Amino acid sequence: MQSIQAPHTRTRERFSALYQVATGGSPVAVAKKLDRRHDTVTGWINKYNLSGPDSMVYRRTGGHPPFVE
Repeated sequence: MQSIQAPHTRTRERFSALYQVATGGSPVAVAKKLDRRHDTVTGWINKYNLSGPDSMVYRRTGGHPPFVE
């Protein structure tokens, strides 16, 4: 597997999950491996299928700004 390159770790995690499911992994197994809920991984899959790869890019939507970036 090639290295997934993206500026944010959450974006890399999402594309990694999609890759693992696309190559035969079940969403439940991938979620366990990533320590995520299976409905989170399934949500990523659905979002990708509806809106494409741009929808997987992490965008900060609120909350306190990070202490260190």
